[in-house]
Amino acid sequence: MPRGGDVPFRPMSISEMLDGAIAGIRHSPRAVLGMSVAISTVVQVIGSVVSYYFIGREARGEVTPRVLLRSVGAQATLGGIDLVLTAFGILVLAGFLAPVLARMMFGLNISLRQAWLDVRARFGRLLLVTTLLIVVALATLALPVLPFAMAVAGTAPPTFGVLSLIGFPVGVTLMLWAYVTLVQSIPALIMERQGIRGALARARRLSKERWWRTLGTLLLAMLITVFMGFFALRIPFLVAQALLFGGSGSGSDQVFPALALDTVGRIVSWSVVLPFDAGVIALLYMDRRMRREGFDIDLATRPAPDGDDDFFELWRPSAPSGRAPAAGPVTYAPPVAPAPGATYGQGAP
Repeated sequence: MPRGGDVPFRPMSISEMLDGAIAGIRHSPRAVLGMSVAISTVVQVIGSVVSYYFIGREARGEVTPRVLLRSVGAQATLGGIDLVLTAFGILVLAGFLAPVLARMMFGLNISLRQAWLDVRARFGRLLLVTTLLIVVALATLALPVLPFAMAVAGTAPPTFGVLSLIGFPVGVTLMLWAYVTLVQSIPALIMERQGIRGALARARRLSKERWWRTLGTLLLAMLITVFMGFFALRIPFLVAQALLFGGSGSGSDQVFPALALDTVGRIVSWSVVLPFDAGVIALLYMDRRMRREGFDIDLATRPAPDGDDDFFELWRPSAPSGRAPAAGPVTYAPPVAPAPGATYGQGAP
């Protein structure tokens, strides 16, 4: 049965989960990076199209930083849209990486085709759960922050200014609570073959008593992802964009090439770092099951999986554990005397 390896099959520390996410990329680079490139391309192209049609005619006619900085609200909105799209890509990729990392625990290799087959039947539900998770998180943020937005827009009475000071931190806190509480529904949906409601319920149960640890792990992974994705890997593309399209005479004929170069830079950088963040989400789910349910001990008693159906059946909470049934209450029974003329083992009732 499971022997661990780069991803240990036991409760993991935070550093082991971070190392395990990197090990998943090294173990199956074609499968992991292939999925990451596909998802990052779709997300970043959508983000670039939204940016192009959102920043307005003035910015499209001149792509200098001076013009773009005039529209602070537009830039903030675009930044929020980019964060939402990136979070969507990370969650979808976490669903794909969960079987990859799970097979690593059994010492099994996985191809890009196998990674797709593991998720294909549940891909629609994966998109729905991801969308629902993001909508819930944004809703918990939007409701308390509404007074703040109205105060900034100048459409609210002065009393809303005081409410906005309270609503903004409350909204951020509720958003983090909702996201951390439900994020494990993504790997639960894939690994346990759960329905949407079942996956969300599993996430709530698994997050109990370990909410702060889960939050700290996700924040640390996000900081590493942002640093590597936005600063380290994008620097060459940002320098090239500044040199080629940073002049004051840049016109509308250079907007598309500049945006295309920026899009390529984002695809390259995020394709490398998104598997790290997504892998941490998958490993959090596995670690939580081992800590809360003793899943590593339980699984060690089961026979080795034979085929994909048996492999995923191992991860279902309702799967048989392979252990002997628990003994009932012990009662005392007095010895029975043998029948006349009979010996023990012969003629006994």
